[in-house]
Amino acid sequence: MSTTKHDSHSRTIGDKPLRPESLMMGYGYRPELSEGSIKPPLFLTSTFVFNTAEEGKAFFELAYGLRKKDPGEEMGLIYSRLNNPDLEILEDRLTLWDGAAAAAVFESGMAAISTTLLTFLTPGDVILFSEPVYGGTDYLLKHILPRFGIRPVGVLANGGAAAFEQAVMDSTVRQHVRMIYIETPANPTNALVDIAACAELARRLSQPDRQVVVAVDNTFLGPLWQHPLQHGADIVIYSATKYIGGHSDLIAGVALGSKSFVNQIKGFRTILGTMASPMTGWMLLRSLETLKLRMTSQMKNARYVADFLADHPKIERVHYLGHLSPDSPEHALYRRQCVAPGSMISFELVGGEREAFRFLNALQLFRLAVSLGGTESLAEHPASMTHSDVDPEERIEMGITANMVRLSIGVEHPEDLIADLEQALAAV
Repeated sequence: MSTTKHDSHSRTIGDKPLRPESLMMGYGYRPELSEGSIKPPLFLTSTFVFNTAEEGKAFFELAYGLRKKDPGEEMGLIYSRLNNPDLEILEDRLTLWDGAAAAAVFESGMAAISTTLLTFLTPGDVILFSEPVYGGTDYLLKHILPRFGIRPVGVLANGGAAAFEQAVMDSTVRQHVRMIYIETPANPTNALVDIAACAELARRLSQPDRQVVVAVDNTFLGPLWQHPLQHGADIVIYSATKYIGGHSDLIAGVALGSKSFVNQIKGFRTILGTMASPMTGWMLLRSLETLKLRMTSQMKNARYVADFLADHPKIERVHYLGHLSPDSPEHALYRRQCVAPGSMISFELVGGEREAFRFLNALQLFRLAVSLGGTESLAEHPASMTHSDVDPEERIEMGITANMVRLSIGVEHPEDLIADLEQALAAV
């Protein structure tokens, strides 16, 4: 059974375009071809049966680029490392929120990031990236890629577009940049990076035979509250473990963009074997149906929590996009680039690590755990947890201090979340 038989790509009713939250219920799937099952079945299979040897040959020719597609031809199902119905339906639906032409799903966010970077970077290349980034990404950039002759050049996110311009004044950087990689908002400081400015810089640095690719990790705001492709990015990446999965019960990643870029990434994914499993794909299809409901509830709750924290005497500073000063450059960038402030909050307590730990240990409703974007509210200590492998001096320069706490706001009642924060702060 080929996935092409499962495609149901109608995105309109008459001449009325359907919105993504409606299309999440059935886009890319035809129940009549799966015994009428209202949801896509879970295709737990490693391999698929060909009707004829000729069909198998034709499928492999397309899979390995040995010939061009005939008009209307699609690649059939071969092997779940290459394609699987659950993953193909999922990838179709994932394109809708970001307005992407294609998507590739992976078994983790780091698999999505590493596969994407290794697809486009070769020895001698420079990758220009914003700081801070997620700790795992930081380690990949600074400790793994150099082993392959790839040079990482970090730029502080709070330095604005001018910091990126300054970095490429160095001719050894400018002549070898192959990718600009940004995480915005930055983890865990919520610092914003101007996607459009990075895209414009990439265009100026590109050569006819060497395009500079712009990749954006959009995990913090998710596919609802920021759309990097609309601002000139070539590739948008997610840890789908977070909001897209949203229930803290799976690990996954996604890369989206043009068919040209995503096909290159998928080709490398096939060889590395970093694709998501059918089970992961099936679970993500479930999660997509409630994505807007969950993210909207989390975003609204975060506003209440951030307002409470901003007025508390034991807190020095709150990092929350909804509190940016209206006359600041960051606020202008936020209004231009983001749809909503999301549900991630970082703040600094009065004191240091000792006070931060007392606060974290006193929480009752918030769970002391890393990750983010799940239905439950989480709290963690970036300096000693998610970003513990970042150089200590660099951590301070990035604004990741010993007294910083990061919160991921869930779907609980906001007054209960505030009551928990209040009693925990009283224990400090």
